Amino acid sequence: MTEAAESSLRSNYRVRASELVGRNWLNTGGKQLGLEDLRGKIVLLDFWTFCCINCLHVLDELRPLEEKYRDVLVTVGVHSPKFEHEADPEALAAAVERYEIHHPVLDDPELQTWQAYSARAWPTLVVVDPEGYIVAHLSGEGHAGGLESLIEELVAEHEARGTLHRGDGPYVPAESSAGDLRFPGKVIALPDGVGSAGQTFLVGDTGHHRLVELAPDLATVLNVYGSGTKGWLDGAAEQARFNEPQGLALLPADVRAAAGYDVVVADSVNHRLRGLNLATGAVGTVAGNGVQRLLDAGNQRAAAADAQAGPGSEADEAGADEDLGEELAEAISTSSRLGADPLAVSLSSPWDVLWSARLGKLVVAMAGVHQIFVFDPVAGTVGILAGTGLEGLQDGEATAAWFAQSSGLAEDAGGSIWVADSETSALRVISFVEVHGEERVQVHTAIGTGLFDFGFRDGEAAQARLQHPLGVTVLPDGSVAVADTYNGAVRRYDPATRTVSTLARGLAEPSDVLVDASAAAEGGEPLLLVVEANRHQLVRIPIPKDALTVDEGAAQTQRPKTEVPAGPLALTVRFAAPKGQKLDDRWGDPTQLKISASPENLLVSGAGTSTGLVRELVLAEDVPEGVLHITARAAACDGEPGGEIPDHAACHLYQQDWGIPVVLGQGSAELTLDLRGVD
Repeated sequence: MTEAAESSLRSNYRVRASELVGRNWLNTGGKQLGLEDLRGKIVLLDFWTFCCINCLHVLDELRPLEEKYRDVLVTVGVHSPKFEHEADPEALAAAVERYEIHHPVLDDPELQTWQAYSARAWPTLVVVDPEGYIVAHLSGEGHAGGLESLIEELVAEHEARGTLHRGDGPYVPAESSAGDLRFPGKVIALPDGVGSAGQTFLVGDTGHHRLVELAPDLATVLNVYGSGTKGWLDGAAEQARFNEPQGLALLPADVRAAAGYDVVVADSVNHRLRGLNLATGAVGTVAGNGVQRLLDAGNQRAAAADAQAGPGSEADEAGADEDLGEELAEAISTSSRLGADPLAVSLSSPWDVLWSARLGKLVVAMAGVHQIFVFDPVAGTVGILAGTGLEGLQDGEATAAWFAQSSGLAEDAGGSIWVADSETSALRVISFVEVHGEERVQVHTAIGTGLFDFGFRDGEAAQARLQHPLGVTVLPDGSVAVADTYNGAVRRYDPATRTVSTLARGLAEPSDVLVDASAAAEGGEPLLLVVEANRHQLVRIPIPKDALTVDEGAAQTQRPKTEVPAGPLALTVRFAAPKGQKLDDRWGDPTQLKISASPENLLVSGAGTSTGLVRELVLAEDVPEGVLHITARAAACDGEPGGEIPDHAACHLYQQDWGIPVVLGQGSAELTLDLRGVD
């Protein structure tokens, strides 16, 4: 059974929007706004948190709508933090500047407005009409097309009533705090003979949408690659355009000669890998079609075809759309190749890149789909090294592992690949082991326990905690340094003793860390080079012989718990295809639920993956509380309800992950979530 409809998002009853309550407002010139100040406008509430890659995707999805409807639409970002650091008002102000948010933002550190609007996941979107009534409640990404249809409906309706007021909104830009660099992301060393004379450093000047080569003093700008204008354009150094470039990797000399470029750039918001020739300054696209992978139905269809769509195949047995069905989803996500043409493959927010000497390929932290990709610059092939695409922390075989917004990569002397897995506040490692004469790729967690567990604690790794780490490097002694971003620290993990310590603290959102061996060449000790993103600078710090031991405790993200009874629990996820789209039922039911629980024994029955958006769960009587992990997916294509889907119609995939904390009690035996609907 599927709780889905092919209709407008509008409901047949009216719910008054709650007041917007929080600590402060940003981007309003100091004015404290209320709903009454927004009366006469269509208001789009975007519940977000700045660690969340899906929230960043939505910010970019909304930009064209904000521009097109700037005289009738007011977007309000409601920042409801997941991590402790995100509740810091200075950190939030930096994030609003970093991500170029051009609408008012409400700081909601106590989740007051979040709870008032029954938000359960990041991102959540709520549409309020010009009279102050809620007309839509959406979760996840990919809603821009449906929002545009809804806005058109609301404009026509309220213009006819005389309740729509055109004109400027309340947005007032804040002053920039940047200098030569603006929220730099990652850094690599360029040895003598590559780039300018002597050893220099190439930096992803993320906030300026360009790359900068710095002299050893870390202040003198030697070369700039990219015009500084946000966008996507290949060409000469002064013309090329990037969009928030992050990770960088210098290729080996023989690969550089064969590929025709020297450095690979993770161009995160463009969802592409770019190649930079340091001698000529030319920039080209080497992988990615620019479409965010989750929303690229064309690539999903191609993957389904590769999975042998047809009677008796994974696609046929799955009974769902191209990206749906457990067997088909597994076949797609674990395929060793993603197509012969790297420019036709969809990527999703590549955040870091690393040349692996062991693999002889480039490794890519694909943050947007929680997977680790590989790319061969010479052969032009793209594949998946590890991760199913499900968000979370699960170890084991690479094809079954779960990651969560992996953001940093490093390779050790043995060829193992260390991963800063930001959303689980974890340090993971991908290793290559031989089992019965066959090489197996496996994933293990060194530090971290789950999506909602974090803190600042040293000591035994099993008890240690990080907070949203973004960078990682291997130290000369074989230990691993981690840019522990939201703790403002550099941490050290010793694989031999499995202990964690602190090398430095008091840093402003360190986003990367690198061993600078230039001093060692002159008889000194190697230093750590740290990218301090929120101070717009790079700094050197010594590697202390006696590291600190810090214990400021462990924490969990505090979200409201839903009281439910033991026994049967009826779960419904509502989905209404937007106007102009219809559910894509050409391969059966185009919706899917995947459900698990922490702890596992919370669920007596109802776990697993199957089609439909309605399921009966049974909760154990002897487990007092836990978290339900729910992933809902739906597919719709352009077309009218009741009619056939036209050939070559554009198709759209919708997905949202929820982690619902529950506690046994006398609550309702029904749980309703909105993928696309109205509370």
